[in-house]
Amino acid sequence: MTSPAVLVGLGGVLGAVARHLVGARIETDNADTFAVNVLGSVALGLLVTLPLDSRLSFVFATGFCGAFTTFSSFAFETVRLYETGRRRRAIANAVGSLGAALVGVALGAGLGSVLASTL
Repeated sequence: MTSPAVLVGLGGVLGAVARHLVGARIETDNADTFAVNVLGSVALGLLVTLPLDSRLSFVFATGFCGAFTTFSSFAFETVRLYETGRRRRAIANAVGSLGAALVGVALGAGLGSVLASTL
């Protein structure tokens, strides 16, 4: 059996590459970070409510979503906005990102619950 660390690493590689590809497509200020954090939150909400084998959870929920989403970039970009005088934008980014990610998790979990009940 493959160790959980290897499975998380495999998912992490896939998530990091996907994160890079999204960043390359969306080059507007911090929109790429916002997009991956919300999409990753939806995906994580979905994945944790589905009856997945633990190996798949390690790959996708922990590895992929962990590498795809990026809290450190969100924090850095928010501080950078604040330091460069765009304080309202920094606050909107912080509140909007957190709110959208929480809604994303809830939507993903709701969808996962519906799908799990049909399986």
